[in-house]
Amino acid sequence: MNKIGVVDLFAGCGGLTDGFELHGGYKTVAAVEWERYPCETLINRMNKKWKYTEATNRVLQFDIQRTKELMHGWNDTVYGIHDGLLKTVDRYGNVDLVIGGPPCQAYSVAGRIRDKDGMQLDYRNYLFESYLKTVEALQMPRIIVFENVPGIISATPGGISIVERISKAFKKLGYIISNDIRNNAVFNMVDYGVPQNRKRVIIIGLNKNHFENNSAAVLSDIYEKLHQEKNNYKRINVKEALSSMDTFYSIEKKKSNTAKKFSHYPKNGKLLNSVPRFHNKRDISIFRMLAEDIKSGKKKYLKTDALKALYTSKTGKTSSVHKYYVLRNDEPSNTIPAHLYKDGLRHIHPDPKQARSLTVREAARLQGFDDDFEFLGPMGAQYKMIGNAVPPYFAMTIAKTLHKLF
Repeated sequence: MNKIGVVDLFAGCGGLTDGFELHGGYKTVAAVEWERYPCETLINRMNKKWKYTEATNRVLQFDIQRTKELMHGWNDTVYGIHDGLLKTVDRYGNVDLVIGGPPCQAYSVAGRIRDKDGMQLDYRNYLFESYLKTVEALQMPRIIVFENVPGIISATPGGISIVERISKAFKKLGYIISNDIRNNAVFNMVDYGVPQNRKRVIIIGLNKNHFENNSAAVLSDIYEKLHQEKNNYKRINVKEALSSMDTFYSIEKKKSNTAKKFSHYPKNGKLLNSVPRFHNKRDISIFRMLAEDIKSGKKKYLKTDALKALYTSKTGKTSSVHKYYVLRNDEPSNTIPAHLYKDGLRHIHPDPKQARSLTVREAARLQGFDDDFEFLGPMGAQYKMIGNAVPPYFAMTIAKTLHKLF
């Protein structure tokens, strides 16, 4: 079978790439990412799992905003030396499909709430322009897939709808996209076998020169099939997702838990990236109390006001949002965010005996990564790349649907 050539932009650690590789009908021609540890993780995955012996050459660590250099090569003190994306494509095959999505923080509702300017001035609002410039330089592949958060629908940097900007830019370049992003292009990962409530917008663009007069009908059919795929999956809850995982218990009072990164035992689990995060005694006691409150059925701390009051009583600080959330065994997880690299207060393990937040491997399970997917770099970087990723098995669903079209 001739495999379809793919370039992944803003690739991160390769959630989208992994899904298309899992399908089996695609080959990764190249991937572009500017952060070190996601690149190292993706190269490692492509080498070990997908047997790309030349993965180091296919994964380009560079800033996509510097589009001309990305295309034709660079000699840079930060990113080293490379002959560029165009020569990489020439070396490894044609590009039929471009996938990827810019960092979502500028579009997310949570990001806008936290930022004093509501993300109006954030440069990431306009990274879609670099995405499209790269698509154009790659000679307009037949299909492009652009992924982001639902907040993109309501984002209005400069007072203009970002979806309106993107629609005009796609159309000007020669791609047809849905006229009803809100109703057609929003998907919840929990409907596709991912044990997590996580909504994402998937904008599919069809090159009108390839699909001619029936592009709108083809696009409608693609979205219809993607939504129909829900019927092939069952919802998975936290208990099912975290079954057979390593267990870690907090150190007894008579032992020391002041040593950094050693508040729970054992120090390491048997699975990859299965290491308990360090928590101080105060947080351990809070986690245990909150998890027990859920497990016992008392549910004293379900409401936001109660959680905010608890936070103030324990820390002496105030917060406009509640800081704590215990995962429910009988429900899917809440969204796994990149913010998890800062703390795990809103992703507390449901077992009160463990009294801790999620490990990297547990976060990866809830994001739908296979247990053989190894995350490289510091623990914080591992959490961050998981939170930024597209769940691989949802990506595989996209790959399956598009493959029929190819």
